[in-house]
Amino acid sequence: MVTLLAALGASCTRSQPPVATVLDAGACVCPSAVATPAPKLPPRPPRAEPTSEAHDIHPLAVCEANGQDPLQAAQAFGDDGKWEAALSCAAQAAAFMPTEPLAHVERGRALVALERFDEAKLAYARALAQDPDSLEALLGAAHLYAVVMPSTREVDELGVLYSMRGFALASADAHHAQLALELARVSAMALNDVGRNQEAIEQAEWVLARVKNDPEAAFERAVGLFERCAFAEAKGAFERLLGDETRAGHAHFHLGLLLEREGKQAEAEKHLAKAQRLAPEQFWPPVLLPMPEFKKELDALVAALDPEVQRDLEGVPITAEELPDVADLTTGEPPLSPTILGLFRGPPLQEVCTPEDGTPCRSVVLYRKNLGRAVKTREELIHQMRVTLLHEIGHLRGEDDGELAARGLE
Repeated sequence: MVTLLAALGASCTRSQPPVATVLDAGACVCPSAVATPAPKLPPRPPRAEPTSEAHDIHPLAVCEANGQDPLQAAQAFGDDGKWEAALSCAAQAAAFMPTEPLAHVERGRALVALERFDEAKLAYARALAQDPDSLEALLGAAHLYAVVMPSTREVDELGVLYSMRGFALASADAHHAQLALELARVSAMALNDVGRNQEAIEQAEWVLARVKNDPEAAFERAVGLFERCAFAEAKGAFERLLGDETRAGHAHFHLGLLLEREGKQAEAEKHLAKAQRLAPEQFWPPVLLPMPEFKKELDALVAALDPEVQRDLEGVPITAEELPDVADLTTGEPPLSPTILGLFRGPPLQEVCTPEDGTPCRSVVLYRKNLGRAVKTREELIHQMRVTLLHEIGHLRGEDDGELAARGLE
C-alpha cells in the first residue's frame, strides 16, 4: 500500500530582469553594454566504466541449424525446450536479419526461459521497434510483463498495454484466432493484477465462449468475481477449480476466505491449511497478533507520526477491525478488493463533512487478518501496518491511489 509524503513547494524569484524582452519579430529592448552568450547544452557525461564482470565473455555456442535457416532452428529448439541452442540460433538470425521482428522475438523467448529478463526486455523492444503490430512480439512482451516478471504497478500496467493491444489486433482477424486466445488469457491475468476486474472477467468469458472449461480463463474469471465482491458466483467458480492440480492451491485459499466471510471458520481453516500444503511458496501461515496486541502496535505507530500529520488526524478515529465489511467494499464502482489492508472513510480534509458522511465523518481502519496474511514475520507486519497507515492518511489529505503509488505507498 502507500507511505505519506509531506511536500512543500519551493518558490523562486527572478533576481534580475530578463536580458531581452521580445517586442515583435525583429526588435527587442536589451540592457546596454551587456553581452550574454547563448545557453549551451552541457557536454555529454562520460559513460560509466564497465565493471569487471562486463569483461567476462561467455560466447554462445555456434548455431547447429542442421540444414534449416537459423530462425527456423531457433523456433524448433525452443519448441523442444532446448533454450541455449535456441538462443544461439536466434542470435545468429538476428545478426543476419536485424530488421526481422521474429528473430528478436525468438531471442526474447529463449532469454525469458533462461531467466535473463533484462536482455529479454530489450529483445522484445527491438522487435516492436521494427514492427509495432507484431502479434508475436506483443504476446511475448505481454507474457514477460504480466506472467513472468515480479509484479509491480508499472510492470503489470505494461502487461495490460501489450496484451490488450495485441488482442485488439488479433481478434479482428480470423487468421489469428489462436493468438487472440493466448492474448485474451494473458490480458485477463494482467487486468486482474491492476484491479480492472470487470474487464478481466470479460476477457476470460471471451475465451470460455470459444474454449469451454479453459482452465486459465476459468481461474481468472473466478479471481475477477472475488475481487468484485460477487462472492456467491466466485465460490462456485473456485469450487469447480478444486480438481485443477495447477490452481487447486489458489482455489482452496479463496474458498477459505469466502467461508471466513460467511462465519464458517472451521471450514475456512481447512481450506486455508490445504492451500498452504499445496502451494507453500505462495500461501504461508499468517502473522495474526491477538487484537489487543494489534491495537497496541497501531497506537504506537500513530504516536510516532510527525506532529504535522498528527494535527491532520485530530478528530479522525484510527481503529482496527478483523476484515472489511461488504458495505464498505461496495459503496463505489468498482468495488474495493476484499483483501484490502486498510481503508479511509469519508471526504478528504479539503472537503466539508456533511451529516450524510456519518459521525465521525472521517475515519481510518486497518484490517488485522488481511495484514497478517500479507506478511511472513512480525517485523514485516509492523512495517506493512505503518505503510498502510500512511497510505490511508494520504487519502485523508486528498491523494488518490495513483499519486500514492508514485510515492512508493502502494
